[in-house]
Amino acid sequence: MSKRTTLLAVFAALAALALAAGGTVLYRSFGTASAAPPVAESSFSALRAMIGDGRVAELTVYAHGTGVAVDRDGKRHRALLPPPVSARLAEEAAANGAAVAFVSEPEGGSGFDGDTALAVGGNVLLIAGIGLAAWFFAVKGGMRTGTKARLAAPSESLVRFGDVAGCDNEKMELMEVVEFLKDPRRFARLGACVPAGVLMSGPPGTGKTLLARAVAGEAGVPFFSVSGSDFVEMFVGVGAGRVRAMFAQAKKKAPCILFIDEIDAVGRQRSGSGSRAPHEEREQTLNQLLVEMDGFKANSGVVVIAATNRADILDEALLRPGRFSRHVILQTPDLAGRAKILAVHARKVTVGSEVDLHLVARGTPGFSGAQLMHLVNEAAIAAARAGHDAVAAVDFETAKDRILMGAERSGLMNDDDRRLTAIHEAGHAVVALHLPASDPIHKATIVPRGQALGMVVRLPERDSPALRRSRLKADLAVAMGGRVAEEMAFGPEEISTGAAGDIQMATRIARKMVTEWGMSRRLGLVAFSGQHADPYTSEGVRSDDTSREIDAEVRAMIAEAHDTAVTILRTYRGELDAVAAALLERESLSGAEIAAISRGTPLGLDQAAFTVG
Repeated sequence: MSKRTTLLAVFAALAALALAAGGTVLYRSFGTASAAPPVAESSFSALRAMIGDGRVAELTVYAHGTGVAVDRDGKRHRALLPPPVSARLAEEAAANGAAVAFVSEPEGGSGFDGDTALAVGGNVLLIAGIGLAAWFFAVKGGMRTGTKARLAAPSESLVRFGDVAGCDNEKMELMEVVEFLKDPRRFARLGACVPAGVLMSGPPGTGKTLLARAVAGEAGVPFFSVSGSDFVEMFVGVGAGRVRAMFAQAKKKAPCILFIDEIDAVGRQRSGSGSRAPHEEREQTLNQLLVEMDGFKANSGVVVIAATNRADILDEALLRPGRFSRHVILQTPDLAGRAKILAVHARKVTVGSEVDLHLVARGTPGFSGAQLMHLVNEAAIAAARAGHDAVAAVDFETAKDRILMGAERSGLMNDDDRRLTAIHEAGHAVVALHLPASDPIHKATIVPRGQALGMVVRLPERDSPALRRSRLKADLAVAMGGRVAEEMAFGPEEISTGAAGDIQMATRIARKMVTEWGMSRRLGLVAFSGQHADPYTSEGVRSDDTSREIDAEVRAMIAEAHDTAVTILRTYRGELDAVAAALLERESLSGAEIAAISRGTPLGLDQAAFTVG
């Protein structure tokens, strides 16, 4: 904790103490005043009559001719008592059993009695407390306009390019930045300017932050990090002040790396002439960021690296040359990249000698670097839970199933639910098995995992940068296989809600085929999703006729996939029953086991235990 923060904390405590003390004193002061009984004005004759009747319990005679009597009921009565008669009245009261007291000061004292002192003290403490609180919040507000950029500790700056695997091309693009930070005069001698801003975009978990740290580590320069959301506040002007303070802080440490994560939080496209009101604070913050990063402004030695998952929504002014003029796009790693990433993370755990990380990488297509790190950690947890001395291949398989399908849940299904789930998943598996364009089956299970009662997992044999129409149609047919199997086994009246996720997935794929990928022969090569796009929702505004045509084409594609699934399952009805029986008995089957069942290879199962239709 800094001295400034400590001082602010002390003053905040003093302000709170002063406010509490002042409130307490005033409460006691007013409480004491309000606790005293009221005084009724009376005449001398009435007061004398009360004394004569013996109804006065106490009599106080003040200087300058004032007397206050307290009757037997506790009520107070005040009357003027001239000095010549007050003495005789006091003697008469004493003779009638009243307690008599003489006070040398006028009624009310000198004007500064105990209650008054409490009231004055309470006011002083309250004013002091309010002043301290106002000063504290003013200073604190001034600090909040400063930057939240955090300078990485030396131990956090030890990341090197060797610690970042699976992105060799991206590292080559950033090597120029490293060389510039190491020796800027080498470029200045030839009049070259290395880009002051580098924008890294890509899916979550692909290593954008780690790669930025590696640039700083390779160059041996300070690394400042801040999030885009740290700049946006409710009050206009605060974010712009933070941007100025952040760049001022970075310039003092130049050469250095200034990393802005999730820059889309502040760098979104500015409001146009649409109906929505502009976000004044965010736009002022973006304008200040543009000014600080302007190519004509001297930011020598400060290289800004920003990361985002949504480069498509960034403001165009932010992407122009002179600001973020270098764009580095990161993708999920390929097979070789996944194997390298697994090897990096496997160094931190004890891995068995029989584990082939290349085979593990083949079974994880589409995994990002963060997911692969999670896979290694989950495998280590599974090995520890099973009591293994090292992480074995079965532990990696368990971890992969947990990531892909979720954790196992038990006790959710009765026998009827298990039979229904078995036939449903068998329908997916058999359709996938007889469509050459489908990805190979990795595993089928009727063990509830996550939100699903069962699942068929398919994994591609190789990485493919593009999706073919035949592959997408196969995916649609496989998605329909579960519902078709239920219809065949139990009849149309006994179908279940188990196909809800399949229908949603099929609808999403078919709609993209029609509106984005130009795979509809009826509607042609038109991208409907971008036509007359709404700048705020990024969705196309279409006519009613066009929407009806799109919906009709989506329904036609899904109906065609349903018919394909019906044809396959009717043709291979025996395989459907055999796979369902195996799932019912074993609960989980590998892709190889399902293929063996389709070939008629016995697995030691009692198929009579399960019959459908």
